[in-house]
Amino acid sequence: MATMVDVARRAGVSVATVSHVLNETRPVRPDTRKSVLDAIDELGYTHNTLARSLVTSRTRSIGLAVSAISNPYFTEILQGVEAGALEAGYSLLIADPHDDPAHERKVVQLLHERRVDGMIIAPSAEPAELVEYVTKREVPTVFLDRLVGDAYDQVCAESTTPVRQLVEHFADLGHTRIGLIAGLPGLSTTTERVAGYREGLRARGLPFAPELLAGGNSEAEGAEDATRHLLAAPEPPTAVITANNAMTIGALKALGELGLRVPRDIALACFDDFSWADLFSPRLTAIAQPSREIGAAAVQLLLDRLEQPTRPPRTVRLPCAFIHRTSCGCGE
Repeated sequence: MATMVDVARRAGVSVATVSHVLNETRPVRPDTRKSVLDAIDELGYTHNTLARSLVTSRTRSIGLAVSAISNPYFTEILQGVEAGALEAGYSLLIADPHDDPAHERKVVQLLHERRVDGMIIAPSAEPAELVEYVTKREVPTVFLDRLVGDAYDQVCAESTTPVRQLVEHFADLGHTRIGLIAGLPGLSTTTERVAGYREGLRARGLPFAPELLAGGNSEAEGAEDATRHLLAAPEPPTAVITANNAMTIGALKALGELGLRVPRDIALACFDDFSWADLFSPRLTAIAQPSREIGAAAVQLLLDRLEQPTRPPRTVRLPCAFIHRTSCGCGE
């Protein structure tokens, strides 16, 4: 196995110069750097990052704790985190907290014990234990998608205004009974999207009717039940908004089983666009979140925190896009 001494000998430089090239601890002339990298490639040398971490107390690794990784939204966030981390020379350790507060606390502790330099976490609806853990131990942490308070670095998409836009769009099409299938109680995204729903109603002079707000618990099965509940009302909605992509699938399933066609019998729009939304018939009108950009922004926030541990915390909100298709009842 090739050593750093072998690389130095092949490149005709000192071992210290090889170290500076590998660790980027001092500027090295471009031609010298190229000689070192060529020697590394020729010899198949692998840098011992573990040994370096013992010296620097840094592992150049990031812990990522995100539930429902199979969800297209979080998959795209993961891609953004991975790309940002790789570009900065960091590896990822990934865990799924399953949106369970006790399990969440456990996986975060396990990541911490792996000596990650910092963490990016999408917290559960009850994150108190998690927040206490990272706060007490001063773990550099960025909260993702769901906010926990202004005392922490966090990044998310704007949630209130986009839902307001959907409500106003339906109202402008003549709907006065507009339903919302909301997410899991306790999540900041749920709170903000319900707030946007109510703002949209007020903006168009429509009364808030409690029976038109149903909880889908951010999952398909919950949205099926919520859809049936909405449509069983004495005056059911003529238009429905689902507050995430999993609940959109559940709502569509329930509507199909009830024999209702979108948008002929009921109009539908969703928060969260996904790759096959354009393939449904009708094509789904949706709010698209900048998923990969959220992941990349989370990495940058964490890198900034590692570089400046005492800087004030920041909350980054990224704008969403209104994707106008046909499920809302509009023509092509």
